Amino acid sequence: MKTLVGKFLENESSSGIILIFVTIIALIFSNSFLSPFYTEFLHTKIELKVGTILEISKPLILWVNDGLMAIFFLMIGLEIKRELILGHLSSFSNITLPLIGALGGMIAPALIFFILNINDNFALRGWAIPTATDIAFALGILSLLGKRVPTSLKIFLMALAIFDDLGAILIIAFFYTAELSLSSLILATICILILFIFNRLKISYLSLYMLVGFILWICVLKTGVHATLTGIILAFTIPLSLINEKRKHISPVRTLEHYIHSWVAFFILPLFAFVNAGIDLRNISLAQIDNNVFLGIFFGLFIGKQIGVFLFVFISVKLKFTKLPTGVNWIQFYGVTILTGVGFTMSLFINSLAYEDSNIFFYTDKLAILLASLISAVIGYFILLKVSNKKII
Repeated sequence: MKTLVGKFLENESSSGIILIFVTIIALIFSNSFLSPFYTEFLHTKIELKVGTILEISKPLILWVNDGLMAIFFLMIGLEIKRELILGHLSSFSNITLPLIGALGGMIAPALIFFILNINDNFALRGWAIPTATDIAFALGILSLLGKRVPTSLKIFLMALAIFDDLGAILIIAFFYTAELSLSSLILATICILILFIFNRLKISYLSLYMLVGFILWICVLKTGVHATLTGIILAFTIPLSLINEKRKHISPVRTLEHYIHSWVAFFILPLFAFVNAGIDLRNISLAQIDNNVFLGIFFGLFIGKQIGVFLFVFISVKLKFTKLPTGVNWIQFYGVTILTGVGFTMSLFINSLAYEDSNIFFYTDKLAILLASLISAVIGYFILLKVSNKKII
């Protein structure tokens, strides 16, 4: 039994499977007699207080979205740094194709959402919701196909999702930032300088980085900038490769990735899904679904993502600016572009920033994310399954 559990946890698809399972549980809780308990759980007040110096009081859902998700972004930042320096994004030729695809996959969905909601300023706050791709889900689905899908296609999807995450980080920083607190911003800048000095001095003790990173998180939280950006900043200051006092090569980035990966995949993301995906479907009618926010998110994710990625890449390949991944045909590639419509965790996260968990749309905004992600996952999977053994050029 222990061996089976170990194999399951090591499987690429397991994180995605757990997310699906937790989402179903959240929907059961929010649509049954357990609904009051679920709501009370989300709004349980948790306080962090240090004398009169510091006091942070937030409901559980915000501790997850503002706090634990910073660790998720730390892992994303570590992956991006490693891939940019040593991995699949370390050369211009490898960067070009997924970057172009990611641009298309952000522009087209945002445009669809904008056109449908152009006359509603509050609704327009959600323009970035359909621009995100959930890397855990998308890669999990590909892994279910095993060797039927070329490795080069998996690498492309991973790289595209990384650029999607970078785009989401920039969007959060520039478009979902409240009024800035100057004093907190100065303190945050000092913390960043300390982290930079640690890096330049080649300090390898992760505990020092994490301590300053925690202080930075508090400062950023108080500035008005979304606190999850702390994870990205911290990740880029941690050294990728050092020689320790024993003259051995060590990688603080890889070490930290190893420590937090399981926590992110099997605790933080499932908890995030549980507190954000619980939509009360009992009072949602067809008339409520017929709103432009629902349509903008749904068609942005399911239609906009695949059209944007495919069209931008198709044009760049035909202009001989880029080439398709090795051993990949256009139908296989199209199947993967559909998978980019799996927004889920990142889309839910941006949704929570855009509308601040308001129920003004009767939670049809979250429902649109779940439906578009589900349909994109199913259709993308079966297209890839059907053409995986065919040689179509």
